[in-house]
Amino acid sequence: MKIGIIGGGAAGFFSAIAAKENYPKAEVVIFEKSNALLSKVKISGGGRCNVTNGCSNINDLCDAYPRGGKSLKKAFYIFNTKHTKEWFESRGVPLVTQTDNCVFPASQNSQSIIDCFMDEVSRLHINIEVDSGVKSITKIEDKLELNFTSEEISPRIFDKVIVTTGGSPKRSGLDWLEALGHDIEEPVPSLFSFYMPNEPIAKLRGIVIENALISVQSTKIKASGPLLITHWGFSGPAILKLSSYGARILSEMNYNFKIQVNWVNEQNNDNVTNELKDIIVYYPNKILSNYRPFGLPERLWLFLLEKYDLSPQKKWDELGKKALNKLVHILTNDEYTVDDKSTYKEEFVTCGGVSLQSIDLKTMQSKTCKNIYFAGEVLNIDAITGGFNFQAAWTTGFIAGKLK
Repeated sequence: MKIGIIGGGAAGFFSAIAAKENYPKAEVVIFEKSNALLSKVKISGGGRCNVTNGCSNINDLCDAYPRGGKSLKKAFYIFNTKHTKEWFESRGVPLVTQTDNCVFPASQNSQSIIDCFMDEVSRLHINIEVDSGVKSITKIEDKLELNFTSEEISPRIFDKVIVTTGGSPKRSGLDWLEALGHDIEEPVPSLFSFYMPNEPIAKLRGIVIENALISVQSTKIKASGPLLITHWGFSGPAILKLSSYGARILSEMNYNFKIQVNWVNEQNNDNVTNELKDIIVYYPNKILSNYRPFGLPERLWLFLLEKYDLSPQKKWDELGKKALNKLVHILTNDEYTVDDKSTYKEEFVTCGGVSLQSIDLKTMQSKTCKNIYFAGEVLNIDAITGGFNFQAAWTTGFIAGKLK
């Protein structure tokens, strides 16, 4: 049996290894359009490779996927985060789980993951051909002919093909799969930071708020977690999650919208009011600048006071009811305008791709074209940050590699 893998990324390598282990006598070939293999693995997590997440509850795992989570539930029972950790560690790659549940190689270097894959490919005698982009697949009875973008490469015929080409930023990049009868979900960016050139808060670049709550006005989209202030606007896990949850809606808004920032992640305003009243009782003679509520970073606290015309020299017991209410508003309902997105290059992910309605998720086989399978981000599956996107690649690649 001849098995062709289109795409030399995370899902491509994982499905190729799975296929060869399931069919040891098969000829398995990975075709990569560029001359770089596992490029996203290399740069993921700042070069450390956030290989999966420590989340072990299947329902919680599904919740991390704005697109595809519910559909993957049965798949995660077959191969989940626990299996991923066992897979790598059994192949000599020890892993560590951080306090935020992100899982990295103990070496803190993505090269450990790349070396593992390359060793497995060598051990299993899987062939790799770079600079070999596939432009179309032609059905020839029960066989599949791969046609290449380079005229110098002759068409190749395979019994089974697994498509692992990753996300396509443009719909045209998926035309060749649509031509085979697959429904395509329009691709739009996911996991991006917010570009806010007209907001003075950018002067606080470098400040991290450990647990903020951000929501998009006029929608139900919200996310919480660490927020990073950058020289261009807002980034960090909370913003990236928000962009993932709202990928399609924010695209429809042309990336121009208003956000509300709850700096203290407390949705009950009475609790915030009571906290401030306690400060007035216990520290009445402290000036505002010298006592920061909820442990806010000093530069942020002073910025907020200035933004809302509250003197930092005012004593806490000099605050009247009106000023107290203003402080509550500052802390829980601060408003900013987003003018555009700014790609978070290390974690760039596309929302969209081959519709899951076109796939038999029990096998990852195409419903419209027998013997073609799919794995990874080419499918309409994407997740928030934290190793979940790689987990989807491992899960779908493992199942596709069974070639059932």
